[in-house]
Amino acid sequence: MGEEKEDPQKLRRIAAAAYDYENDPNWADYWSNILIPPQMSSRPDVVDHYKRKFYQRFIDPDFIVEPMSSSSSSQSARQSTPSSGSSTTNEQPRPRSTGSSTRTSSASATSASNPTSLRWDRQTIQFSVNAWVFVVAVLAIFPFVPRNLSNRAYRLSFMGTACSSMYSLYSLYGKPRAWNLQALQVYFQTIIVTKDFIHFIYCLTFVTSHLYLKFALIPIMCRALEHVAKFLRQNFNRSSLYRKYLEEPCVWVESNATTLSILSSQAEIGVGFLLLVSLLSWQRNIIQTFMYWQLLKLMYHAPASAGYHQSAWTKIGSSVNPLIQRYAPFLNTPLSAAQRWWFR
Repeated sequence: MGEEKEDPQKLRRIAAAAYDYENDPNWADYWSNILIPPQMSSRPDVVDHYKRKFYQRFIDPDFIVEPMSSSSSSQSARQSTPSSGSSTTNEQPRPRSTGSSTRTSSASATSASNPTSLRWDRQTIQFSVNAWVFVVAVLAIFPFVPRNLSNRAYRLSFMGTACSSMYSLYSLYGKPRAWNLQALQVYFQTIIVTKDFIHFIYCLTFVTSHLYLKFALIPIMCRALEHVAKFLRQNFNRSSLYRKYLEEPCVWVESNATTLSILSSQAEIGVGFLLLVSLLSWQRNIIQTFMYWQLLKLMYHAPASAGYHQSAWTKIGSSVNPLIQRYAPFLNTPLSAAQRWWFR
C-alpha cells in the first residue's frame, strides 16, 4: 500500500524534472520575481527547488514539493562536522579559555539554536523598506489624512521605492567594472531592461514633479505588496501570528501575482494619459510627460514588462481604432507617426 501511494508522486517528480522550463515564458517571469541572495541563485539545488514549486503552481497542483530546509540543514551539518572535529583537536593543547571566547561561543550557539532568527541580509532589508513603502503609500491615499502629510507621504513612497530598486540593482549587478564610456554602456545595457531599473526611473519621474497623481501609487503598492508577501511566506510560515492573520492575504497575493502585474501595467498606461490631460492645466510639465512616455515605450519593449503592456495596448487599440476610423479619420496621420516612433 505504501508503494502504491508513492508511485504517483514518483511519476510527478519525473515529469517535473523533465519539464522544459527554459521555453516556458511563465518560468522566466516566476524566477525573476524570486528574491534570494545571488550566491543561492547559482546553486542547482535551489534552482531545482523553485522549478518544482513552479511546476506545482502552474502545471500540477497535486504535486507535493518537499521543503528545502532539510537538504540545506544536512549540507550545513556536513560542513560543520569537520570544523567541529578540528576545533576539538585544537582545544586540547589550549585548556584555558577567555571570557570573550565563552561569550562568542554562547552567542554562536544561541544563533545556531534559533534558525528562524532574522539576519540583515538583502531580503530582510528589502522587506523592511517595502513594508515601510506600503504603509506610507496607504497613508498617502487615505482620504482623511491632512493634505500636507498626504503629499509628504506621496513623495516618501516614491523615494523609498527608488532606494529599494537601486539597492536591488547594486546587489544583483554590482557596479560598473570601470568608469569609462564603454564599461558604462555595457553596464546600462544590462540593467536597463530589468524591473528594478524601470521602477527606479518611474519613481524619479514623480519625485521631482510638483504634480500629485495618487493614481501613480498603484504600481508602487503592488510591487511592495508582492515583496512583503513573499518574505513573510518564506520566513514566518511557522509563526502562529502569521498563520492566524497573514497567511491567507499572503497566499492570495502570491496566487494573484499575474493579476497585480496586469493592474500595475494598466495603471502605468493610465498615468501616461493623465499626464497628457494635465498639459491642458496650469500644472502641466512637458518634460515630465515626454520622459514618462519614453518610459512607457521602454516598458512596452522590455522583456520584464512587455507581455503585460503589449496586451493592455492591444485592448486599447481594439477599442479606440474603430471610433477613430468612424468619427475622427483626420487623426490617422498623427497616429501613424506616433506608432512609427513607438515601434522604432
